[in-house]
Amino acid sequence: MRNVLNICIVDDDEIYKFTVVKTLEALDFDKNIKAFADGEEAFDFLINNLNNELELPDVIFLDINMPIMDGFEFMEEYIKIKPKVGKKITIYMVSSSVDPVDIEKAKNISEISDYIIKPIKPGELRAIITNLYSDN
Repeated sequence: MRNVLNICIVDDDEIYKFTVVKTLEALDFDKNIKAFADGEEAFDFLINNLNNELELPDVIFLDINMPIMDGFEFMEEYIKIKPKVGKKITIYMVSSSVDPVDIEKAKNISEISDYIIKPIKPGELRAIITNLYSDN
């Protein structure tokens, strides 16, 4: 088991990010939390750390609707670089969208583990993190 779980939140909603970070900080495990305001910031971080497994996230909570690069555009770019990523990254699409088109599109991207409708419940977040932490 790894000592530290790297968590990445990609969302332009500052209040949502703050809430998720505070919820994660309250959980009793070693973690490193990074938050990005859009997909481009997060993707640039991945590119800059491709050869640095200690910095790469173990899990990404990815919003759909963001400026500059949205969640689906992020996934298109991620799929292109995935063979170069030296570790397994679990990706959850987390969105307030209940549009069946968005949900179906996310479910058809094999790199997305699940589609979660906001707000993510603390118990759901705890279960995801506990599961990921025990897998590392």
